[in-house]
Amino acid sequence: MRALTGSEFSVAEATGGVRGVAESVAPGLVFVVVYLVTSALTPALVAASAVTLAAVVVRLLQRTPVTQALAGVVGVAVGVFWAARSGQAQDYFVVGLWTNAGYLAACLVSLLVGWPLVGVVVGLLRGEGTSWRADRRLRRAYSFATWLWVGMFGLRLVVQVPLYLGAEVGWLGTARLAMGVPLWALTLWLTWLLVRTPAVARAPSRPPGDR
Repeated sequence: MRALTGSEFSVAEATGGVRGVAESVAPGLVFVVVYLVTSALTPALVAASAVTLAAVVVRLLQRTPVTQALAGVVGVAVGVFWAARSGQAQDYFVVGLWTNAGYLAACLVSLLVGWPLVGVVVGLLRGEGTSWRADRRLRRAYSFATWLWVGMFGLRLVVQVPLYLGAEVGWLGTARLAMGVPLWALTLWLTWLLVRTPAVARAPSRPPGDR
């Protein structure tokens, strides 16, 4: 989200670069491929776990930051736990559905109470606090930007929940990949277009005599 405060938008920064994208996509892709090839849940879970752990080990050996890789380990571990517990392959993706639902609810609530979530986040990142609430144009821009995120999370759920309920593991995994990093980056870029100008720069200038 720090990409929102830059003077220029960097896809690499927003997505973690090629390596970050690969580490995000690989576990889910490997899980789907192995499951479709073997029609067995256990090999797919083991393969996804191995890929995630390998990413962490490589980063440790290269002495590079492991934050993103560790976040992937947590996500995969929870997915593996639920799928292994239920014995249903589609449950590997259920955590992502709940996460999207949670973010969707948070965005909607923030809009209903007049504190659009994008405004709160950008205000904190820029060190502006809540000063943006005094500017009607900023409030409107932050509200519209938050609606973009509502649309993204909502679209994911509309497409993926029926696939989950129908146990369409292959199509569900494909949808997760297609609507994951690419859709996230697009939504972040559109958000940046709306909020890239700081509140100070948007404030109306006053005549020299008034200053």
